[in-house]
Amino acid sequence: MQPDRYSNTQAKSREIDAGLRAHMNSIYGKMTAGVLVTALTAMVVSSSPFLLKLFLGGPQQYIVIFAPLAIIWFGFNPMTMAASKLRLAFFGISVAYGISFASIAVLASADPAYGINVAKAFFVASAMFAGLSIYGYTTKTDLSPIRTFLTMGIIGLIAVSVMNLFIQSDLMANAIAGVGILLFSGLTVWQTQEMKEMYHPSISKEKKDRYAWAAALNLYISFIALFQYILHFMNQR
Repeated sequence: MQPDRYSNTQAKSREIDAGLRAHMNSIYGKMTAGVLVTALTAMVVSSSPFLLKLFLGGPQQYIVIFAPLAIIWFGFNPMTMAASKLRLAFFGISVAYGISFASIAVLASADPAYGINVAKAFFVASAMFAGLSIYGYTTKTDLSPIRTFLTMGIIGLIAVSVMNLFIQSDLMANAIAGVGILLFSGLTVWQTQEMKEMYHPSISKEKKDRYAWAAALNLYISFIALFQYILHFMNQR
């Protein structure tokens, strides 16, 4: 009886491991798709003078800047929304970020040095994100105690960032970028551990998809934030 019990335990463990890998791959696949949509949107908008003027040529640029936050706060609720609606909201956020990043694409195409900085920032952010995710996935340390600190820190960071849109202080911008890198690095580690621990093979496919879209959004935002803040410091050199 014991060998059978041991074999059943091993089989169940392999089933959970395979399911967890598939779940994590699904999350990273969704997040990567969001980054690609953002990049393609930025390229399309930056190549069209009409679209640039339409979205970024006046006060409407603030609508574009704050659109992702509005969708996250008012149009992205994994507890009540179906996975199909979460998917639409996720790609809506990706497109909104892409429109706002069109200005980066314009500068990169006009200034080769700036374009090199954009590429460097992307690769540095990608390497950091990969390392942080690996650590979050493999660490045995319980990271849940840092959740409240990170959440409050990011809320404060958003408030200060909005204020600096009007103040335009270089010193404050540097401080925001430095603190932002630290906060979103910690958030990436914690989010990776959380999405791993939330997985269970008995969860329904619909609920699993909802969790996956929510996790993909969290990781997407952390990656975009790291890229922006790293790019800020690249341009200081």
